[in-house]
Amino acid sequence: MKAPLPDNEIDRLAALYSLDILDSAPEQDFDDIVALASKVCGTPMSLVTLLDTDRQWFKARVGTEETGTDRDISFCAHAILNRDLMVVPDATKDPRFADNPQVTCDGGVRFYAGAPLMTTDGFALGTLCVVDNEPRRLDGEQLQALRALARQATLQMELRRHAVALANTTARLQELERRKDDLAALLGGDLRAPLRLISAYVEKLGATGLHDAEMADLIGRATAGHIRGFLDLLHHLSTLAEAGFGAETLHMRQIDLTRITQRAVEAVRPIAATKQIWILNQAGGPALPIIADPVRLEQVLTHLLFAAVKYTPTGGRVRVGTEVESGPAVRLDDMDLPDGLRPELFPHLYYGAIAHPADVPGPDQGLAVAKKILDAHHATVALSDRPGDGTSLHVVFPPADLSPAMVLDDLMTV
Repeated sequence: MKAPLPDNEIDRLAALYSLDILDSAPEQDFDDIVALASKVCGTPMSLVTLLDTDRQWFKARVGTEETGTDRDISFCAHAILNRDLMVVPDATKDPRFADNPQVTCDGGVRFYAGAPLMTTDGFALGTLCVVDNEPRRLDGEQLQALRALARQATLQMELRRHAVALANTTARLQELERRKDDLAALLGGDLRAPLRLISAYVEKLGATGLHDAEMADLIGRATAGHIRGFLDLLHHLSTLAEAGFGAETLHMRQIDLTRITQRAVEAVRPIAATKQIWILNQAGGPALPIIADPVRLEQVLTHLLFAAVKYTPTGGRVRVGTEVESGPAVRLDDMDLPDGLRPELFPHLYYGAIAHPADVPGPDQGLAVAKKILDAHHATVALSDRPGDGTSLHVVFPPADLSPAMVLDDLMTV
């Protein structure tokens, strides 16, 4: 049974294409997600799928060498019609899939569970799905983990897009500064004299109603020699008018850092539970107001917590808290285990987000992207690692008592 198109199909495809992720190279962050999904759910196959107009393409995969299939026979085309998980315990008994060639072939699909990859704007790009050639069911903990991992996959895509957008905004603001300097030079230099002549001529014409041929001739010769300067002036003014606009900018407002941190903890907790990792949440204190983009900051904190869970041995401990240091701060401690096992978070944070945050390629691209967005928030990041204590990450934000003008000045220097 071919799945119907979603009601918002045109807008959904536009959201997918805006991410510029179709047919992109493999990335470790997404490979880690499908590996963890397959392990958590006990299935031989797991996929991050993206639904194009007539195909589904696999951004990451475990258990298959295929890179995609036709959309017409895709289970995921049905799954994106819902906002929650679609679970098919036995495809041979489901009228939507019983005669699907992926089911009727030797060793075909029997079990499928797919969680839609929902963007912050509510568009289902595809799914994170797990597949088996034997009928099965998932328990509540596995279903929760699959949902959380799907959110993590979508978060990765949106963070990457926003990092590129921030880079474009930075370039545009730098161009704005250059235009301001050029404009000052034009108005303070050779254009001042012809502008004065034009002003005097227009003023005299308005006062007397008489055309001054001698002055008009003088203006004509003066402006002819500076026509390029006037065109440059118009170009600079139009550039100034356009600069700073667009969907790429951060939507900064006052938010509560404590609440955002709590939301990030709850988003990652189902994934931690599958690895028997204890998250000690100490982010329940008083409100800590900061100026931030709530969506992007929550995504960054969620990714940092996911990295801690991902690189912590089974049975480990992660402590999260909010406090006031030199400003409102989030503290993440990836703690050593009593038997001497150590988390692997430190080298990934150091090389992915601290030492080379501008280098996009590599296995820790998501951490580099997170660092760029924290930089845009003017946050200070400190990292330490001590045997017996583990890895500690402190992220300190400017206090929220900055005036709007100060915030705007800061954004101009991003």
